[in-house]
Amino acid sequence: MSPSTREAPASAVAVEGVLRSMGDPTRAAGMQRFFKTGPGEYGEGDRFIGLTLPQIRAQVRLLRALPLDDTEKLLESPWHETRMLAVALMVDRYPRADAQARRAIYELYLRRTDRINNWDLVDISAPGVVGMHLVDRSRAPLRRLARSRSVWERRIAIVSTFAFIRRGELDDTLAIATQLLGDQHDLIHKAVGWALREVGKRDERVLRTFLDRHAPDMPRTALRYAIERLSPTLRAQYMAVRPRSARGRVRQTAR
Repeated sequence: MSPSTREAPASAVAVEGVLRSMGDPTRAAGMQRFFKTGPGEYGEGDRFIGLTLPQIRAQVRLLRALPLDDTEKLLESPWHETRMLAVALMVDRYPRADAQARRAIYELYLRRTDRINNWDLVDISAPGVVGMHLVDRSRAPLRRLARSRSVWERRIAIVSTFAFIRRGELDDTLAIATQLLGDQHDLIHKAVGWALREVGKRDERVLRTFLDRHAPDMPRTALRYAIERLSPTLRAQYMAVRPRSARGRVRQTAR
């Protein structure tokens, strides 16, 4: 019986054993390079088993009954895919949980952002946990995250707003994007630009109003991402905007 069809393991240790039995060393080596795991790089020290996202999602379907305590143990793993499974389980469980369990999932997520520590882990999970939890609540936690020293918490702040964009609520994305304009990290530039592009898909007028005001202050990567779906003429106009001086290009570190 293949690991993807066997009976669901009963503990975090057993789960990780199944994942490692499915690993592909060649894929793992490529992922080590792709996710920048070398000294001084953003994913320094991360380790890969060599699994695809569909393989992870297949395990989610088997592990829906895994206790939240074991999900947290998965987050403690040094293996990237094990941590990916943990956040994917939280996303899967959140909409099916009662109010008390939803809060527990949300609180676990924010308590262990130290283990949600690569861009793909953030991107597959932040909207479905943090964003969904805050849909009917104050968005102040996102503003706090956007001030964090942690690049992953700052990315969580902007990516979580995708949950609001899907509902046609754009103001919080614009507010967090503005807060992150001076960020120095390329992974934040990309995430901000991506979020703004999604705003533009909902309402191009709103995006253009934002760009008319902020394009001179935006990192070029963020601007390129934001304007990808605009007409060639508009893209050329925005890319021709002369950047202002580097004022404000200081990483926001106060919590």
